[in-house]
Formats: sequence, C-alpha cells, structure tokens
Amino acid sequence: MMHKFDYWSPTEVVFGKGREDETAAYVKKYGGSKVLLVYGGGSVERSGLLQRVKEQLDAAGIGYAEFGGVQPNPTVEYAREGVKRAIESQADFILAVGGGSAIDTAKGIAHGAANPDVDIWKFWSGEEKVQKSMPVGVILTISAAGSETSASSVLTNKATGSKRGLDNIAFNFPKFAIMDPELTFTLPVYQVACGVTDIMMHTMDRYFNPLDNELTDAIAEALLRTVIANGAKAVKDTHDYDAMSEVMWCGSVSHNGLTGLGGQGDFAPHQLGHELSAMFDIAHGASLSAVWGQWARYVYQNRIERFVRFAKNVWNITEGSDEEIALAGIQATVDYFKSIGVPTCFSEAAEIGVQSEEVLRDLTDRCTFHGARTIGTFQVLDGDDIYNIYQAANV
Repeated sequence: MMHKFDYWSPTEVVFGKGREDETAAYVKKYGGSKVLLVYGGGSVERSGLLQRVKEQLDAAGIGYAEFGGVQPNPTVEYAREGVKRAIESQADFILAVGGGSAIDTAKGIAHGAANPDVDIWKFWSGEEKVQKSMPVGVILTISAAGSETSASSVLTNKATGSKRGLDNIAFNFPKFAIMDPELTFTLPVYQVACGVTDIMMHTMDRYFNPLDNELTDAIAEALLRTVIANGAKAVKDTHDYDAMSEVMWCGSVSHNGLTGLGGQGDFAPHQLGHELSAMFDIAHGASLSAVWGQWARYVYQNRIERFVRFAKNVWNITEGSDEEIALAGIQATVDYFKSIGVPTCFSEAAEIGVQSEEVLRDLTDRCTFHGARTIGTFQVLDGDDIYNIYQAANV
C-alpha cells in the first residue's frame, strides 16, 4: 500500500559543463546582493574555481565575504562562526562551494543569520523549529551527500559528541544547484568511492521499508543499477565525464525524496553510521558501508521478499531459494563496496578498528539517544538490536 506523502523539490538544477560561469546570474535571480561564500579546504582555491566565482561576482556588482575552512563531518561550532561572519558582513545570500559539508554548513549559517537570537544547535536538537532563513545557493564539487537538492542538513556537536540531522521542507532546500561534472575530476579516488556509497545508501535506506510502491521502487532500482555501474567506472578514471555525470545526477536524485515517495524510509544504517562518524571522524559513506552488511543480515528475514526483489532487480540474481537469493544480494552489495575500496566492517576502516565492549556500549547508548528512541522502520531496532549489529561489525 502506498503511504501518504507530500512532495516538493524546488531547487533549480543547473547541470553541465561550464555552468558555474552563470553563478552571478543565479545569485541575482534569487535576490542576492551581498554573498557569503562558504567552502572547505584548499581544493576550490587550487583549482581556481573560487577565484572564478569571485571574479563573476565582482563583474556583476555583487559584494561578497568569505568563510572557508569547513571540514568533513561539519560541526555546529564552526557553523556558529559562520553565522557571526554572515551577520558582520551583512550578507543576504549564502553560497556554498563544495560538497555536503559546505552545503550543510551553509544551511546552518542561513538559519542562524536569520534567527540571531537562537543558537542553531536548538534547530538540530529539536528544541526550536526553523521559522525563517536566508536563501542558499550551491556550486557542487563532490557527488555524495545530495544536500544540493535535499531538505536535509547534518551537523556534529563536538562538545557533546552528537551528530544530528535536520529535515525541513520549508527552509532547507537550496534555491539553485550548479552541477558541472568536471568540477569533480580532481577528487581523490577514495572520496569518489565514499560518495558512490553515500548515494547508494540514500537510495537503499528509502528502498528497504515496510511498504511496496511499484513506480518508486522501480526508480530506486534503476538509480542503484546506474550508480553501481558508473561508480565502478568513476573510481577507475575520475576524468571519465560520462561516468562522473551519471554519478553526480544519481547523487542529487537519491536524496531529493523521489526514490522514497509512498514509502516509510528506514535510515537505520544512517543512524548507526552517524555515531561512528561522530566518534571516529570517519567519512560518512565509509561509516555506512562499515555497518550495512551486518544490518542487512540482521533484518532481512523481517521482509525477505524485499531483499529478494533487490537481489533480482539490482544484481540480476535469480537462481536459488528466496533465502539464497536474498543473502546473495546482500553479499553482492558488500562485495561491491569492497571492490571500490570502502570498508565493510570496523577492522577495514583505519579510523575505527576493532573496538572494546565499552565502546560498543557507548555507541549503542548514543544511537538510542541514551535510551530515548528506537531506529528504523523496515525492522524497528532497540538498544539490544543496535548493540548486536555493532558487535557483528566489530571484526
């Protein structure tokens, strides 16, 4: 049965070679006259992209201030500094140049600058609701998080060790997303692989849910087949324009809500992975691949027919009993993760390694918000279940 849903995807996608040269026009289109540029490490500077953007803004008579240095697994502490910078510079538009970390930070800055009397962590912790924000635009340089077209934003609170996501349909969508696949050519192979993994997980965490929806399921399966095939090509040649284009578009569609319409998204692997990246500062995609196989084997019998469909329609596995087909589909996914170089358990992740019983219990406690919640919809997982999955991954 199709679950009720609202669908709104208002971000204007500007896709193709050289489209970043139109940045100033899109900033103006959405009312920007003084921009805060939000970006991460030195790659946008070394590539010359940041300088080109600034020259465009200068030529268009658009003022700007800069806020660089955003790190992977972006923190609320740094976003707070960005809020101060936005207010001091009197910015009326936030422009993220980078991947999910820069974009999620930009969203946090936009909410904070529009609500200067509210500490932005209160939005992520659920203590306050975002009632107004500032417009955000994106120049995407990393295909992974899908934040460029999504209503989501994830920040880590270093002081508490908490990583939280904020979903807000009204205020979290960027106004535009400029997507030139050539801007991803200089990425390290591991970063490309983590991005492919993240894209797959955004799709699978919607696909594995308690409900069936023929059209939505078929869209999700087609996306998975596409990103799997082109992700393998992309990690072999990061300058393969066709492969990098497909991966980039898959990333945006995977997280704009389309692949989960009519279902009830699970996202348990994301919750399990969030605690790993918060504790060990591991790349988001890698935190997900490190637990997905263990999660899948723990829950697959709850709706084995869903895993059978997944194995048949994504991996073309058709021979054997339902049990054999379902397990073969799980193993094919784990094998694919290994083939592109991302971890499939704790010991394969250099940042994590095999952990003590005490750490596993701590991860479990954090994942349940200290006993205050369960996770998942495909199979609802309590603290004992979460611990068992972490324990299975701890090899």
